Amino acid sequence: MTGRTDATFSPPVMEARRWLDGQDFSETPLLNVSQAAPVDAPPQPLLDAMAAALAEPDTHLYGPVLGLPDLRSEIAQQFSASYGGAISSDHVGITSGCNQAFSAAISTLCQEGDAVILPTPFYFNHKMWLDMQGVKAIALPCSDDMIPDPEAARALITERTRAISLVTPNNPCGVEYPAAVMDAFYDLCDAHGIALIVDETYRDFHSGTGAPHGLFQRDGWDQTLIQLYSFSKTYRLTGHRVGAIVTSRERMDGVEKFLDTVSVCPNQLGQKAALWGMRHLAQWVAGERHEILARRDAIEAQFPRLAEKGWRLLGCGAYFAYVEHPFDLSSADLAPMMVKELSILTLPGTMFVPNDDPNGARQFRIAYANIDTGQIEELFDRLVAFAP
Repeated sequence: MTGRTDATFSPPVMEARRWLDGQDFSETPLLNVSQAAPVDAPPQPLLDAMAAALAEPDTHLYGPVLGLPDLRSEIAQQFSASYGGAISSDHVGITSGCNQAFSAAISTLCQEGDAVILPTPFYFNHKMWLDMQGVKAIALPCSDDMIPDPEAARALITERTRAISLVTPNNPCGVEYPAAVMDAFYDLCDAHGIALIVDETYRDFHSGTGAPHGLFQRDGWDQTLIQLYSFSKTYRLTGHRVGAIVTSRERMDGVEKFLDTVSVCPNQLGQKAALWGMRHLAQWVAGERHEILARRDAIEAQFPRLAEKGWRLLGCGAYFAYVEHPFDLSSADLAPMMVKELSILTLPGTMFVPNDDPNGARQFRIAYANIDTGQIEELFDRLVAFAP
């Protein structure tokens, strides 16, 4: 028997974790740069607020399918202010993580046989969901700057295309898409009557000041733009699974059907934590952003050591560096080897591109959110010495 899940590949992070089986890291501690998820607990004030929320009876009950009204309203208010647009609470739905927000969006847009354009390298869970829904993922290869080209996307649009999906700051490449590029993709989607999905999971770690784009300022933005967001990284709430989707009121009706069927309601405790964080932790988040940007700077400062060995830095920002190696072996073979020889766990580029894309064999994603600047230097010490 076969089913929808047979249409796609195994979860990459879980596959990579299996490379650790039987390994001994007592002499050379493991540097795990495979996953973009904070490992530390939320800050103590947020933990205290969550403890208080546990004593509230409604925390343990079903809540509204589309999320707590106060959280939806807070997102609408803060995003309206930060993007300079007009977002109301009924444009906002709360999801069980940002992956579910993407799944909900696709379920409102696509039928089997439809198509969605994904820049490559892609975020693998987006590709997996499209595969499992019978929706064709159309690869839009990026050039060396890892920025997708709207004109190249134009040539890929057919009568079955329902959306173009972007991630900025990007996973896996870390690059931030310029506002002009976002405008061009919006205009392209608007002209063809398709959706522009923008996953901004890492928006709180953007290196620029001010709004990263002006799409919410467009008249009728909700007829084209679908924004996705996550609280997981910003407030260290990965295990509580809280994300958001911002879209039209009409599309939200379909989102509600999807969420009611899949999860009934988002995690109540996680939602209360996200709301408390939005209201009280702006200064703390600013400090987290500063630290992540400092680690990005450390990656860039260290990289010339690898460049001398033939490596290339293709993108760097938010939680990620995306690199090209100089060796004859595929990254799919090198990544398990690096666990054994270097005590480094990273993901090969083959996990972020279609099977027929040769570029993935030359590439790695380095997720540096959980290694400090000293460990970044150690990472480069080991990579510089690597000679497979």
